[in-house]
Amino acid sequence: MELTAVDGIPEWLPGHLSDEGIEALYPPQAEAVDAGVTRGESLVASVPTASGKTLVAELAMLASVAAGGKALYIVPLRALASEKKAEFEQFTPYGVEVGVSTGNYESNERWLGEKDIVVATSEKVDSLVRNGASWLDRLDCVVADEVHLVDDPNRGPTLEVTLAKLRRINPNLQVVALSATIGNAEELAGWLDAELVDSEWRPIDLRKGVHYGQALHFDDGSQRELRVKSSERATEAIVRDTLQDDVDEDGEVVEAGGSSLVFVNSRRNAESAAKRLANTTVDHLDGDEVARLQAVSEEIRGVSDTETSDDLADCVAKGAAFHHAGLESRQRSLVEDAFRDRLIKCVSATPTLAAGVNTPSRRVVVRDWRRYSGDAGGMTPLSVLEVHQMMGRAGRPGMDPYGEAVLLANSHDELDELFERYVWAQPEPVRSKLAAEPAMRTHILATVASGFASSRDTLLEFLEETLYAAQTDEQGRLERVMERMLGYLEANGFVEREADGGLKATGLGHTVSRLYLDPMSAAEIVDGLREASEAGRDPTAMGLYHLVSRTPDMYQLYLRSGDREELTMEAYEREGEFLGAMPSEFEDERFEDWLSALKTALLLEDWAEEVDEDRITEKYGVGPGDIRGKVDTAGWLLGAAESLAAELDLGSATAVRRAKKRVDDGVREELLDLAGVRGVGRKRARRLFEAGIETRADLREAEKAVVLGALRGRRKTAERILENAGHQHPSMEDVEADESAAPVVDERDGAEAEDGAENQATFGDF
Repeated sequence: MELTAVDGIPEWLPGHLSDEGIEALYPPQAEAVDAGVTRGESLVASVPTASGKTLVAELAMLASVAAGGKALYIVPLRALASEKKAEFEQFTPYGVEVGVSTGNYESNERWLGEKDIVVATSEKVDSLVRNGASWLDRLDCVVADEVHLVDDPNRGPTLEVTLAKLRRINPNLQVVALSATIGNAEELAGWLDAELVDSEWRPIDLRKGVHYGQALHFDDGSQRELRVKSSERATEAIVRDTLQDDVDEDGEVVEAGGSSLVFVNSRRNAESAAKRLANTTVDHLDGDEVARLQAVSEEIRGVSDTETSDDLADCVAKGAAFHHAGLESRQRSLVEDAFRDRLIKCVSATPTLAAGVNTPSRRVVVRDWRRYSGDAGGMTPLSVLEVHQMMGRAGRPGMDPYGEAVLLANSHDELDELFERYVWAQPEPVRSKLAAEPAMRTHILATVASGFASSRDTLLEFLEETLYAAQTDEQGRLERVMERMLGYLEANGFVEREADGGLKATGLGHTVSRLYLDPMSAAEIVDGLREASEAGRDPTAMGLYHLVSRTPDMYQLYLRSGDREELTMEAYEREGEFLGAMPSEFEDERFEDWLSALKTALLLEDWAEEVDEDRITEKYGVGPGDIRGKVDTAGWLLGAAESLAAELDLGSATAVRRAKKRVDDGVREELLDLAGVRGVGRKRARRLFEAGIETRADLREAEKAVVLGALRGRRKTAERILENAGHQHPSMEDVEADESAAPVVDERDGAEAEDGAENQATFGDF
């Protein structure tokens, strides 16, 4: 279908897309247009990766904007939100305003109402509904990217309830749901009252298969020799083969080598695989690539002073990388960008990279198809849906002539099993997880507090509009779970039942919903703060860190072998600081949870005591991204605790605020004022303090030579910090550093990013 034949889109769009090399629609895109996607019809598009799902979304949104409407694009990940915003900004020259929102769950962000297209995570959209963002009433089109994630136990219920609420706010709302892998796309389309485009068409071929016995065995029955040398593992052989150019009899390159994406089942395996694969990729780099990779490597090394950062930087310098949630968000972005540019030749990753981030490659290798499950007490196979998501990363139009996705077998029986289990199998049906109690209690409170239900009957009526209600055959289960959760919310003072059957959220309930807290987290925090208030004492920082670490909203650190004895001793030594009674050692599960929370709190305390990041990663067995995640979550929960203390007049708000500030900035008490200057951060604050500059006021009046000396001669950094502090003459021109103020540089200190991070206390995803 020619773009000029598409109804409803802006006049400028066909010309713009033509300039981008798009003259006609792919078959699935044409099907979407025929189904009315540019005429306001709802649509579920189950279409393979790289087959043009995003353009389907753009056609729908731009048609809506052209008609005077407003569009919302919902993504599952913060990183994907930034990526999509950048992608949609290609339309800005034509007057289409694009905004993105992923943070601050307590804000309704009125400024988003001025944008034509808003990109946000499902959690942020849920919080906007809770906080009464008025511009949501004006939505005409909502796109739900990666909609199969309604199946995810953690994030799925939020996406499901959010879509149900948006459809209730706007009964004529167009919903466009996108996914590469939906086993029951028809059922989802029925729930959303949507047309269905279910296609397996791809712009380039994707061959799926299994490597076994020195050969690749493909789904069409063909085989191709791919020998593993005696010094190699199968993964290394496949990566080597992918990198090699195909040449003809005259030595001319027929097909240039491509990149590889290797999926493994743990962070440790991702790192060890990258180190080995770097020895393969380094032989396939030219001089220009070596120089460019060195620059990326140094940038990665400068993000964080940890062994993980050094290991990643070493791999990247050789053309390989690893990718997992333990990395800082900036490091993940650098890896993704260099991989998309085909500068990094191979990435070994945990399955999180398959969740929508745009990282295609010539070959995908699913090395590990089992992973550890605590529930099962051992290794369990991945779902077909997950494996197909990974496989879909293979092949990029315009860059690759084809894509290949390969699993690895160790025996002939396993070869047969992998074909049956994954290569020839259809993905499992997507199933709602809303009836799980943590999700239900959270969303019931939000539904009542935001006015979507004012009685038991209207609450049940709303819940019956969810995917869970459409899928369940179990008579009465939804109502039973709802009743149990209402009882919990009432017992904890979050909702009240009225004599006529009405329901309303209490002031506390409204606050908890607005703060985007799990009600069980709120109950834990309130109980702890009340105990401190009744005892007439201010809680310590450790007491508060432990309190928020006990909540369901904090992912606690696991206990390793040998941790229990050491942490038990620590628990008894610091029992007086805890907010709440410590369980008995004989209450195994409760005591283990208490110790896990203590371990998490000790990490937060070390961070706030200015312990070096590399020491924290080594001590707790975590990555730099884990530290950032824990710190961010603690800051959010402590901010919520401060609001709850104020709401209930518990008198501990000041202590909570100081504990939050310390963990946000990663500093001791004496540095709080100085670290609050934008651009300073924990390390620079300590250097300035040791040079005699102890407060923001001192910094405003400081001798510039002393500041420059304390900041190790970094002129741009010094000027920026003095300007942010309000210094009248921040210029460092002709200023010589006072060497007596220079800090002692330890072995790892030189790795700090001086000019690359505007604020060293700003972190990534929760």
